[in-house]
Amino acid sequence: MDVPALRAQFPVLERVAYLNSGTDGPLPAAAVAAAREELAGQEHDGRVAAHFERRAELQERLRAGYARLLGAEEDDVALTTSTSDGLGRVIAGLGLGADDEILTSDQEHPGLLGPLLAARRRGVTVRAVPLAHVAEEVGPQTTLVAVSHVSWIGGEVAPPGLAELDVPVILDGAQGAGAVHVDPQALGCAAYAAAGQKWLCGADGTGLLWIDPAFAERVDPVTPSYIAFEDPAAGLEGGFKATAARFDTPALPREAVALSLAAIELLEAAGWDAVHAAGTAGARRLADALRESGRAVMPRGATTLVAWEDPFAEETRDRLEQAGVVVRNLPERALLRASVGAWNDDADLERLLSAL
Repeated sequence: MDVPALRAQFPVLERVAYLNSGTDGPLPAAAVAAAREELAGQEHDGRVAAHFERRAELQERLRAGYARLLGAEEDDVALTTSTSDGLGRVIAGLGLGADDEILTSDQEHPGLLGPLLAARRRGVTVRAVPLAHVAEEVGPQTTLVAVSHVSWIGGEVAPPGLAELDVPVILDGAQGAGAVHVDPQALGCAAYAAAGQKWLCGADGTGLLWIDPAFAERVDPVTPSYIAFEDPAAGLEGGFKATAARFDTPALPREAVALSLAAIELLEAAGWDAVHAAGTAGARRLADALRESGRAVMPRGATTLVAWEDPFAEETRDRLEQAGVVVRNLPERALLRASVGAWNDDADLERLLSAL
């Protein structure tokens, strides 16, 4: 992969060492241009039948791009507004109650904790254990396992034993899709939710949900809307689509879909294997360099996240930003986290290390 050519697609990298894709990825110029074009069309032509046809066309192309990323069928992918949206639709749609237990880990993001807390309000038992031990902690009362594929804290990876469980597993893929290779079927999960704005460099308010067709039969649509119907004109005599599209979010802005589509096509053209390899290799180099400098790096796998201890994390984050280096601090933890994408080069990493 030609890293300089890929970097050139992201204007922000001309100014700063942008190492915050685990929050929001950098925006490619072509993606911003695509969004502007769609907005200009709406401004000029109004939002009539052609507008809705165009929006539907873009959504199906985005669904196809997400499916190719996962090596999945388009019919098994729903369009959502975020990772949390997808996770919430599955957990709420299962209709779990007082006789059920959801097993999760002690490293989960609020995006998963929210749906879990909502389930607890319905009487579900929610039990958290260390991420590395989730598979062995499944008990006779466990109905569902819900954990991160890649921990948002330090880049630790969910244990492979999850693929062997007899209970369904749903994975929070916010730090997985686009960052590392993802094959939901090989992971053995029943559902995989991810974000469009992080490692896929798309628009805020876009995301995906892959759901196994057999498992999907157990999940009721939580907020079905016009687009969930097989035939909206059938009214109360109608039914929902047989595909994962019945779990689609009710509406996505045309310009946001166009932006996310252009971004994913740009990365796909660079080659997903190369994108994944470059990002994980860069993160490994950064982790090694931080350890060599005497910093305590959090446990991590072969991922794109690197977190290290800093007793003044928020202040250091602000100081680094003044030096042209964008990382994030993790709330309520004395940790800084860098997210290394394929678009980052060694100069970005050296700039961070020097500023530290």
